[in-house]
Amino acid sequence: DQVFRITLTNDTEVQALQMDFWQPNSASLIHRNATVDVHVKRNDTQRLHARLKLERINYMLISDLQKEIEKQTGYRSSRKRRSESQYDYEVYHSLEEQIQNWMFEMNRSRPELVTMLSLGKSYEGRPLFVLQLGKRSCLQKKSVWIDCGVHAREWIGPAFCQWFVKEALSSYKYDSVMTRLLNHLDFFIMPVFNVDGYRFSWNTDRFWRKTRSKNHKFHCRGVDANRNWKVKWCEGASSHPCDDTYCGPFPESEPEVKAVAKFLRKHKRHMKAYISIHAYAQMLLYPYSYKYAAIPNFNCVESAAQNAVTALYSAYGVRYRYGPAATTLVSSGSSIDWAYKNGIPYAFAFELRDTGHFGFLLPESLIKPTCAETLKAVKAIASGLLKKCNT
Repeated sequence: DQVFRITLTNDTEVQALQMDFWQPNSASLIHRNATVDVHVKRNDTQRLHARLKLERINYMLISDLQKEIEKQTGYRSSRKRRSESQYDYEVYHSLEEQIQNWMFEMNRSRPELVTMLSLGKSYEGRPLFVLQLGKRSCLQKKSVWIDCGVHAREWIGPAFCQWFVKEALSSYKYDSVMTRLLNHLDFFIMPVFNVDGYRFSWNTDRFWRKTRSKNHKFHCRGVDANRNWKVKWCEGASSHPCDDTYCGPFPESEPEVKAVAKFLRKHKRHMKAYISIHAYAQMLLYPYSYKYAAIPNFNCVESAAQNAVTALYSAYGVRYRYGPAATTLVSSGSSIDWAYKNGIPYAFAFELRDTGHFGFLLPESLIKPTCAETLKAVKAIASGLLKKCNT
C-alpha cells in the first residue's frame, strides 16, 4: 500500500478519489485546489500513478506503507521491550498489556499524587480508565481534562498522555511550574479514549479510526467519537455508517462518549480546561468547529493559544497554526464545542506532528520531541488558568 499527497485542481479529480482519506478525513470536505492525503491499496497504486502522470498532477507519497507500520508495531526482531521498572516512553504501547498495566503501576507507586478512576465500560466491555493527578487537598481545585486516542490510528496521542503523566510525577518538587500546577490544579488524564478502536488498530487494521460498535442495518462498524457529541449533532458530519466521519445513530450513542460526557457534566463547575490530543497537522484549535463565529471569551482563549504555540515553538522550532476549528475544518458534534457549550471556558484540540510526511505513522524517534514540545504548550495553558482570565 502507498499514501499519496495530491493537489487537486478540478472537481472531476475530487469525484474520482474514492479511497481512505487521511487529510481531510472525508471526501465531502475536499474542494478545488485542496491538498489531499489518501491511503491507496496495493492493487490500485499502479493505476493511480499512471492517471496522475497522464493528468500531470503533482504528488508525493509514502512508497511502502507496510515497512513504516513495522517500524511502529514491534515486528522487528531487534525490538526489545523493557520491564515495567524501565518503562520506555519512546515507543508505542498496546492497550491491556502495556498502557493499562502502566496506569495501575502509576496508581500504586504514587498514591500521594495519583488516583485511578473508571468511568464505565466501552462497547466491547473494556474499562474506561482515567488517572487523576494532583496534590490531595480538602478544597475543591480547578480541574483540567486531557484525553488522547479518540481516533484509534493516532498513536502519538496515547504516547503524549503517558509522557505528560511521567513528566508531571518525575518533576514534582523539582520543576517549580509543574509543582505549582499539581498543587493548585487537578488533571484528569485519559490515555486511551477509544479503547476498542485502539486495540483493533494494533491487532487488525492499523488505520482504523472509529469506535467498534455494531450497526444493525450495515456491516460497517463504528462511529467517529469526535462527531458523536450533543452539539449541532450530525449537521456537519456523515450520516452513513460506513464513512469514517459517521456521527452515529444519535448523540452520545457510543458508551465511551456517553461516559466521558457524564463525568464532565458532573465536574463542570470546577472543570476549567478541556484538551483533546489528535494527529496530524500541527495545529491548536478551539471552538467553534461548526460555525464561523467568535466565542464570547475569544480574547482570553486566543491569548492562551498564542502562548501555547509560542511555548511549543521554543522547544525545537516547530511551528503550529492556531485558531477557531471552523477556519480549517467545519465539523459538528465535536468534543471541544460540547465542552465549551457545557461551561468549560478553555476547550482545545491539538493536532500533533507532522504535516503529512509520515502522517499517522509518526516514527518512534519523534515521540520524544513531539511530546516534549506539546508538554510545554499544555503547561502554558494550565498556567494561564491560575491567572484571572474569565475562569
